[in-house]
Amino acid sequence: MFKKPIWKHVAFGLIWAVCLSGLFVLMSFIGIKKASMLCKEVKIYIPGNQYFVDRQEINSILHVGGKNTLVGKNLDQINIHQLEKTLQANPFIEFAKVYTDMDGVINVEVRQRQPILRVINRFGQDFYIDQYGLKIPLSANFTAPVLVATGNIDEIFINRVDTLHTALGKALFKTADFISRDSLWDAQIEQITVAQNQEIELTPRVGNQRILLGTADSLDNKFKNLLIFYQKAIPKVGWGAYKVINIKYANQVVAIKSDSLLKVEAASPKKILQDTNHIIQDTIQNIH
Repeated sequence: MFKKPIWKHVAFGLIWAVCLSGLFVLMSFIGIKKASMLCKEVKIYIPGNQYFVDRQEINSILHVGGKNTLVGKNLDQINIHQLEKTLQANPFIEFAKVYTDMDGVINVEVRQRQPILRVINRFGQDFYIDQYGLKIPLSANFTAPVLVATGNIDEIFINRVDTLHTALGKALFKTADFISRDSLWDAQIEQITVAQNQEIELTPRVGNQRILLGTADSLDNKFKNLLIFYQKAIPKVGWGAYKVINIKYANQVVAIKSDSLLKVEAASPKKILQDTNHIIQDTIQNIH
């Protein structure tokens, strides 16, 4: 009565042996074919619309064309892993994958770093911060249309991909990351300035106000307050009415027009906006 299970296991074993033998033969065939196959072409894929590195530069890195061209070489003589390492050594390349196919084509897939902030520090150094908070150099090929940070910034750059080392640098990245993820603020905020006291100020595209952000804490709440101020107060007096909008505080927006102090308590349902010429009564409902 035990014979059937034993034969069942033997049958499974034979099937696996046949499959493995077939796989071994197939791999041997592929290896033989690869050893005799020449590289016919190098295809390069660079997704996205920002080109810190273009196809011409990738071709140059991989020696496509010229004296040491890959085209015409035996595929088994081409070190694919070394090509990947060479590409990833480029500061603008986040990820690179190189592989061959059975038609003699070397495929190159490159993913570039995506900057979200350009920084000009107080020492005159100029660099980008990418979406992961890494510092990268500027490119001679392409200028990224991103937010710019200037002023009393002490984060230094040593001309290679590097992490952020200062609290201010991390705060700038946190602020730029928040802005870049919101289509409204990404369109409205064009510059970050760091004051002497290390506090962050924002420059909008629409309006000529200084927006005092302070620190990078509670960004969601601060920008929510600013949005309600834009929606409720600005339509009453226009974009040019205020020279300073202070959103540093958790539950209020303080706006300055000429020598007046216009204050809106964000937690209150009704407040008065005052200046020296007139009084505007407005209702601000439930900011949170």
